[in-house]
Amino acid sequence: MGGRLLVLFTPILILFAVAAALFIVAIARADLQERLIIAGAIAATLAGVVAAFTLYRQIRARQAAQRGLSSVEARALDLAETAMDPIIALDAEQRVVLFNAAAENAFGHRREAVIGQPISMLIPERYRAVHHGHVDNFARTGTTSRRMGGQAILAGLRANGEEFPIEASISQHFEDGERRLTVILRDVTQRMRAIEALRRSKEELSELGAAAHAAREQEKNRIARELHDELGQSLTMLRMDVAWCRAHVPDSVEGFAAKLDRMEALLKTTVTATRRIASDLRPLMLDDLGLVPALEWLVQNMSQRSSVRCQFSIDDPALSLPPAHSTAVFRIVQEALTNIAKHANASHAEVSIRREGDALQVRVRDDGIGFAMDDPRKPDSFGLLGLRERITLLRGSATIESAPGAGTTIAIELPLAANA
Repeated sequence: MGGRLLVLFTPILILFAVAAALFIVAIARADLQERLIIAGAIAATLAGVVAAFTLYRQIRARQAAQRGLSSVEARALDLAETAMDPIIALDAEQRVVLFNAAAENAFGHRREAVIGQPISMLIPERYRAVHHGHVDNFARTGTTSRRMGGQAILAGLRANGEEFPIEASISQHFEDGERRLTVILRDVTQRMRAIEALRRSKEELSELGAAAHAAREQEKNRIARELHDELGQSLTMLRMDVAWCRAHVPDSVEGFAAKLDRMEALLKTTVTATRRIASDLRPLMLDDLGLVPALEWLVQNMSQRSSVRCQFSIDDPALSLPPAHSTAVFRIVQEALTNIAKHANASHAEVSIRREGDALQVRVRDDGIGFAMDDPRKPDSFGLLGLRERITLLRGSATIESAPGAGTTIAIELPLAANA
């Protein structure tokens, strides 16, 4: 093309050279008026030459731009063809105009069978109308690009009728005055399988954890009752035997009374320890009297055993919960109060229980030293971890707020609906 332009402009340059020579010859022989006429002709010739040169440069620049555009288009097609994700381009009527190799592998269609066909052939029938409307709305908005379906997973349709999950993003541009839509897809079948396997594993672990908690509570209940009923009764009978011996042994037996006193004191201490261990394992009043009396006993016991003044409030003194929820609430409050007594260095604590619709709100607060929320968990410290586990098993949520010197607040929400 450059050679043809050079051939085109060569006669003009020769003409200009000849005109210049004639001007020199004529200017020497002509009078003033003729010189002016010749000068005008030469000026017009020069203007023509300048215009021709400018046109030549414009043509050359346009040729360079066209070559660059062709190179960009070629690179774009190469990128689309070598991309690992399916890429599909549509016209304004949502007909396929580009279908890369990855799209062929994903959908199982040859591109010759797809080019010119509506995109709906790649979508399950139940989604086609909705998808067509969404694409039309996107085209009208003027937005250049966005993710299709928001955070939802879409569905594609293979040539064999199999559906598979996909993620998609769409963009639009104008080419030669016509709208073009480009869709980039990603087959997320493996990811969805992994997510489903993880979900099933989590459910199985939750069921296993719930069963383990139930078995542990049953075992604690059994041991507590045996301590209370069997060992407690045996110790009480021993105290009665010691009292009988005191009443029937003569005072003249040296040292025997002192021995009986020591035995009676030891039995009394053992009975008290047995009752305390049985209550710590599982207070029998939780099963016999219900959750509220058990919590009242727990709070009162906290005040008696430590220097922490503890208050308890509940909006429904007749609150009745399923056994699993009652046990969880009791253990949560017990663990929270134990942590306060051991670590908080607090002087006051509050336990409040409120029912809000189909949820139970449990709140435990203290005025202790608190802790930094981003501090790593101490080794062998599983109190808060166990609390969160109990909440998770009942599909509840736990919020812990604390700061150094500002105390700690534990807020629990447990769903009470039948389907929870």
